Amino acid sequence: MSGNTAEPARGYLTEQVTLRYDYAFGEVVGTFMDGLKNRKILATRCSKSAMVYLPPRAFCERSFEKCDSWVEAGHEGVIEASTIVVRGFEGSRPPPIAVAYVRLDGVDSAIVNYVEGLDLSDVEAAMRRICPGTRVSVEFIDEPQGSITDFHYRLLTDDGSAARAGGR
Repeated sequence: MSGNTAEPARGYLTEQVTLRYDYAFGEVVGTFMDGLKNRKILATRCSKSAMVYLPPRAFCERSFEKCDSWVEAGHEGVIEASTIVVRGFEGSRPPPIAVAYVRLDGVDSAIVNYVEGLDLSDVEAAMRRICPGTRVSVEFIDEPQGSITDFHYRLLTDDGSAARAGGR
């Protein structure tokens, strides 16, 4: 086929799209969210494979059996992967924001959430502080509502205490 002879589009179009989304939790996510209201991070466990999943799963990816028990994850863990988002979009937190996948103590998988208390004025320096292997703690908001944003991560200092913005 010969080359396209159509002229390129000029200008742009601005549209506003409002979208409402209702998500039905179901048993597994509902139990997880109820735990957050009580400042507990609940994970599912498969007795056949001994795998502990967070976020919780209904079925084990190794044994293909139903996860048959709940365990409470530790409130400390290790960063597995992280990034700092420097470009925002409408409806999100203003950038920059730090996020990390963390494998909490006692579980075999990682769950993502915000990293708070980190000085983000120097993005490269902040990225070095949230590198894989860094220990963090879970910190809950004052009044948990049963939402993933009920908690966030905070870096641990060398003495095991939570670091505050700008500090180590």
